[in-house]
Amino acid sequence: MPDQEGRLVEEIRARGHENVTAEHASTFEFTTDDWLTPAGDCILAVGADRTPRDFDSAFKAACRDADATISATIVVEGTDDGERHTATIVGRGDPDLTLVDDRSMVGRTSDYTDDERTVLVGADAAAADLDRDLVAALADGAAATLRLAVEV
Repeated sequence: MPDQEGRLVEEIRARGHENVTAEHASTFEFTTDDWLTPAGDCILAVGADRTPRDFDSAFKAACRDADATISATIVVEGTDDGERHTATIVGRGDPDLTLVDDRSMVGRTSDYTDDERTVLVGADAAAADLDRDLVAALADGAAATLRLAVEV
């Protein structure tokens, strides 16, 4: 469904986890898994309520345009401080994005697309670039929303 600016939007709700470190230098990820090991340094949130497989077909088609701009806005409701933390990562689409994974979604700073879960490439930031207050809220288990918006 288009937003007020005419962009196609998908929203995913999830939550942080005590093992969120957000130290990965080239990716960020949301997953439907309800667990996270310390090795998952790109994973920002678990328990996602949607996956790329659930996305609208028009949204998927727009993401496959190499000229599409895709923004990933992460909104985290702080647990202890009650503050809202927001970060926006901007990347682009790619004809090789299949967007059919039923478990997770990954944004990448590189041009690499895997077979199912990459949602944007050429990102201007990754997990390691996020504000540490936002990351701390995620590590405290805060609620998180990932808003993907594509503009062609």
